Amino acid sequence: MTNANSEPLPPALFDRLDNAPDRLFYLQPRFVAHIDEATIAALTSFYGERLYEGAAVLDLMSSWISHLPATPQLARVAGLGMNAAELAENPRLDDHVVHDLNADQALPYASDAFDFVMIAVSIQYLVQPIEVFKEIARVLRIGGQLIISTSHRCFPTKAIRAFHEHSVKDRIGLIAEYIRRTGGFGDPELIDRSPQGADPLWLVCATRCAQRVNRHKDSIE
Repeated sequence: MTNANSEPLPPALFDRLDNAPDRLFYLQPRFVAHIDEATIAALTSFYGERLYEGAAVLDLMSSWISHLPATPQLARVAGLGMNAAELAENPRLDDHVVHDLNADQALPYASDAFDFVMIAVSIQYLVQPIEVFKEIARVLRIGGQLIISTSHRCFPTKAIRAFHEHSVKDRIGLIAEYIRRTGGFGDPELIDRSPQGADPLWLVCATRCAQRVNRHKDSIE
């Protein structure tokens, strides 16, 4: 992969079977889990390792479940998603907003507002990911963490071509490349927490820093 000064990523990576406005697709609430119970437990456990008491969390591309652990006690959990009914049913959200990131990448939050930004099994739907990641960098405090989790399920007509056609390693590498091209983050950390016999769970994490670091470490084979 290349660095932040490289040529733009090929537009074909972000083609979708359904390019109609996303607001139409998400008008209907879908109270479904996008990973199975064992993988949800693994993601919740991972969050528990990273979160700390009094943190402010943004659950980006949220729905009716945030997979957050009962402890530690968080100061704020904000949710941004596509369906008002789903967000209203999420018991972990202190506040929420309906917002289409593919139509408007600007996040409706103040700069330096959050200690963590989570994107849970939804990264495959972004068609302007680097613009969104620039906004994530803006709303994260210095030292704050971006945690992206991904698996193999999706709404197939809305997932980008790269999710369908790339290998797992290349999909994870592409997410790490979003981070590198954004700037403002340290080394992408790639982690495999897949439970045996369950849906896979791959994570890409990065820490907001004062200036860009170009090194990276990969642990997903």
